[in-house]
Amino acid sequence: MNVGRKHLGEAELEVMLAVWDCPQPVSASQVLEEMEGSRGWKLPTLMTVLGRLCQKGYLRCEKQGRSNFYYPLVGREQYREGEGRALLRRLYGNSLPGLVASLHQSGAVGEEELEELRRFLDEEGGEGK
Repeated sequence: MNVGRKHLGEAELEVMLAVWDCPQPVSASQVLEEMEGSRGWKLPTLMTVLGRLCQKGYLRCEKQGRSNFYYPLVGREQYREGEGRALLRRLYGNSLPGLVASLHQSGAVGEEELEELRRFLDEEGGEGK
């Protein structure tokens, strides 16, 4: 995530997930279809959120004829990486063990996921990283 880009609210993130799942460029009606039933929004409500996402720098809007088409300026992985770093920094003081311990103690991460993390770390460490 770029420095200075504003955090996405829950509804905004839901719209971005739909945008990322659609072929690019995407129209508002395609986004609404992708979000089918998740919020029960009408087109004007979605248009408001799409406008906010453009203002925040997550989307670019291009008018083609009578329709607006949206292009993501931030990719899904780029957003995940930025949010992950921010979460780790804000809540755990950049302590990955603290995050993993908290998730494990709460039951959100089980032994199978811990083993998967161990394998990942062993593989990454074995490549000289």
